[in-house]
Amino acid sequence: MSTAEKYVQSLKQIKAAEERTQTQIDEHKKKVSEEARNFESYVFKTITTTRSDAEKLVESSTEQSRKKATAETAKIIDDATVKSKTISTRIDAQTVREIIDILLKEV
Repeated sequence: MSTAEKYVQSLKQIKAAEERTQTQIDEHKKKVSEEARNFESYVFKTITTTRSDAEKLVESSTEQSRKKATAETAKIIDDATVKSKTISTRIDAQTVREIIDILLKEV
């Protein structure tokens, strides 16, 4: 085999190696792209699910807070009603004098 033939043979081997390498690179690039798309889809689904769960949690917490506030308000109103009835029925001598003084001033 002559030097020229050896040179051509070497070039063919180099070209074949380049083509194999390029094929491997293209396959790896395709695989990485697919993994990136899958990861992006996973992240989007995770964010959507998390957002939905957070909204439900906020709604639930808001409802619980509203119920608690309503119960506390009702208790305060009930206590105030009881106290107002108790206070209005307790008339001491001083209060009687003040009422009489007010009534007599008008006369």
